[in-house]
Amino acid sequence: MPKKSNTPLLSPKFALALQLANEIHSTQARKGLGAPYISHLMAVSGLVLEHGGDETQAIAALLHDSAEDCGGRPMLESVRVIFGDEVAQIVEACTDTFDNPKPDWLPRKKAYLSAMTTKPGSTKLVTCADKLHNISHTLRDIRTEGAETWKVRMEKSANASGEKQCWYYLGCLEALSFEWSNPILDEFARSVILLCELVGTPEDVTRAHDITEL
Repeated sequence: MPKKSNTPLLSPKFALALQLANEIHSTQARKGLGAPYISHLMAVSGLVLEHGGDETQAIAALLHDSAEDCGGRPMLESVRVIFGDEVAQIVEACTDTFDNPKPDWLPRKKAYLSAMTTKPGSTKLVTCADKLHNISHTLRDIRTEGAETWKVRMEKSANASGEKQCWYYLGCLEALSFEWSNPILDEFARSVILLCELVGTPEDVTRAHDITEL
């Protein structure tokens, strides 16, 4: 049986964040199997809580895509008013652009990775949980389709080729590993190594091991 506390472990603000996330992402679906997008947000928030995150980080995890996908800076300011500066700061750090249409993929991701390197651990935990959940779905698709079939399919997408996926996740791993550690980072590192082994180059695999020293 689970341990019980005399007081609630999460406040009504967490429930409010879950409700808001469900409302603003209600028409969005995940790529692949098409699950409601809220499934990703709940999974990321769960990973944050399971790896030592507090309620503020768990709320930020539920809302980490709110500004980028659901309203830009006006949405970010709404998050700030309702949930406070710390939640808003994490959500802003998780947002790689406020522009619509989005800038070109490569310079946008390079800027995001550069900024993430020096973010505090509270932000890196939410980011790592997000990337871990995303890469787990990618690895699932590769296992289901087979690596070669997956690579052929991804080459047809502008920014989802195996080469770009490995480059981006290696960059995330390097940025998150800078002056921060947590068991979730080790789990993410193992996933990045596996991705590189399945669809990357020998150089990708070497770089992954160099970053993680696993």
